[in-house]
Amino acid sequence: MSRRRMPRLLAALLAGVVLALAGCATDDPGPEPTSGAGGAEYPVTVGTLTLDERPEKIVVLGPTATEMLFAIGAGDQVTAADDNSNYPADAPRTELSAFTPNAEAVAAKNPDLVVLTNDLNKIVDQLGQLKIPYYLAPAAGTLDDTYRQITDLGALTGHPTEAADLVTRMKGDVAKLVGDLPQRSAKLSYFYELGPEYYTATSSTFVGSLFTMVGLENIADPADADGSKGGYPQLAEEAIIAADPDLVFLADTKCCQQSAQTVSARKGWSGMTAVRDNRIVPLDDDIASRWGPRVVDLLRSIVDAVAKVPA
Repeated sequence: MSRRRMPRLLAALLAGVVLALAGCATDDPGPEPTSGAGGAEYPVTVGTLTLDERPEKIVVLGPTATEMLFAIGAGDQVTAADDNSNYPADAPRTELSAFTPNAEAVAAKNPDLVVLTNDLNKIVDQLGQLKIPYYLAPAAGTLDDTYRQITDLGALTGHPTEAADLVTRMKGDVAKLVGDLPQRSAKLSYFYELGPEYYTATSSTFVGSLFTMVGLENIADPADADGSKGGYPQLAEEAIIAADPDLVFLADTKCCQQSAQTVSARKGWSGMTAVRDNRIVPLDDDIASRWGPRVVDLLRSIVDAVAKVPA
């Protein structure tokens, strides 16, 4: 052993003895914070949930939450996702259902964290009884809700920096998309179709707020002025035709195979401005129904459609 290393080793041994003696002479301070990925320290607390260690077996019940977790770099920690978590392609889809959640089936996956997007079947109470940590990320009402959930998941999974970076990118993309739109003397109107039965979403919903950001007027708003329909009224076909929207957005292209061709073929629709001027905009159902990172893609689709309409 070299003479240079000897003093260092002696110093380290002496320091260890001093610390050990000090520990015997004082009260136990409790466990030391541990570090997760990217230097994240545990325990970490979000709301009423405290995790002592980085979760390595996460079960997700909700495709939006799955997208968020993968987008912040926590995908490797997700060991099971619900049967609708179809994005990204390598998400570990299972038979678990987010619509009829079963606490025993979830517990069988031996999770150290469950991420939920609703409390159906009283799953929250059941997980609490089983002492399984959970984080509830319900449907967002605004973009700020989306940003908060991404930030929370980043903290819980040990990826706070990645989550912060994602939120910053999203905010920048949203600001640029909205800021690049040309000014108009009058607002364009639109109809947002959730299904061929003419269910739609008003401006009070999350997706409706995106259209409002772009400066569009929703023909469905009067149908739920008192909020009794929860922002999702069903319109009469005659009312849609009479409103004559400038644009029609289809969020039922996958579920119901709706397209510009099927809409144009509907009785009485051929004379509508949106149909006549080829302003029927097909959307990806999944992206349109989720409030995760790909909401920027949805907003881009809306902006692109509006930009094509002469100012």
